[in-house]
Amino acid sequence: MRTPRLEIDLSKIAYNVKKLIELYGSKGISIIGVTKGVCGEPKIANIFVKNGINIIGDSRIANLRRMSEAGIQVQFLLLRLPSLSEVESVVKYADISLNSEIHVIKEIAKVAVRNNIEHKIILMVELGDLREGIMPVDLESIVKEVIGFEGIKLSGIGTNLACLGGIKPDDEKMNFLSSLAQNIEDKFGLELEFVSCGNSEIYSWFKSTEDVKKINNVRLGDSLLIGGKDLHEEPIPGLNYDAFTLVAEVIESKVKPSLPYGKIGLDAFGNIPKFEDRGEIRRVILNIGRQDVLISQLIPRLDIDILGASSDHMILDAKKSDLKVGDEVRFDLNYGAMLAAMTSPYVLKIYLNE
Repeated sequence: MRTPRLEIDLSKIAYNVKKLIELYGSKGISIIGVTKGVCGEPKIANIFVKNGINIIGDSRIANLRRMSEAGIQVQFLLLRLPSLSEVESVVKYADISLNSEIHVIKEIAKVAVRNNIEHKIILMVELGDLREGIMPVDLESIVKEVIGFEGIKLSGIGTNLACLGGIKPDDEKMNFLSSLAQNIEDKFGLELEFVSCGNSEIYSWFKSTEDVKKINNVRLGDSLLIGGKDLHEEPIPGLNYDAFTLVAEVIESKVKPSLPYGKIGLDAFGNIPKFEDRGEIRRVILNIGRQDVLISQLIPRLDIDILGASSDHMILDAKKSDLKVGDEVRFDLNYGAMLAAMTSPYVLKIYLNE
């Protein structure tokens, strides 16, 4: 079979979906299944829906459109804040969107009214990670304005943590988000459908807390797909971590020095490379590179070392593995590697156990 390829076991993803719905549901927290890591692949979205996910989130409108046109029957959430230039498409392809800018919300409202649609929004609140979000001190005034718009329904508030700034979703942050939600409900006579947090790192807080308070939703991608890890980089127990397998092929296998020789300058990416002196080694080249996958987030299933990569080639120290030209080498993937491989048009995708 052609290489490089990504083998995706849909039955293992289905298992993860069911286990996580059961886990978070035990404390009244629903899951929005995030498909941005797989480019909105309809086969995977269908597995989400068949196994209990009723809202799918993605950061790209093109992916929402792809799933919608493939006949996926579910509510769609736009995860990335809408651009003014794409408001028409937001209303057309997303039932819900995350928002933090009142100017954009006004434009969404106008388009929704024009199309006789009620578009749901979740207001994102800044809790320290410093990606998107309204500052808490401004939230009340924004809510007051938003609930006056026709065509818009304020469905909840949310936050993003453990992302850009690496800020932990701990009791302090979650309790604060809950208090903001309670205050909004009390002050404006609302019942928020979503008090939502993002990503798999919420697991550490979820397991440690006795009372989730108002938190009732989590946006998950990698833990559904590849198992995910907690805040301490420990695997979430009971999940499949090998639903995705990257397969590359040996295109050269030779004994060579471990250190480049000659005058060293910049590599192809503008860096000065550094190598460990291992003496003579069997250097193996695979037919995949940095244009296709995030090399640093690959885990070989053989006892071999990844030495580096150019745009099209990955270089290995084969160690005691007797790799020959034409042999296939398999890797597990962390989230960044999966995202890049799914995005690359040069990596064949094979779906198993459909």
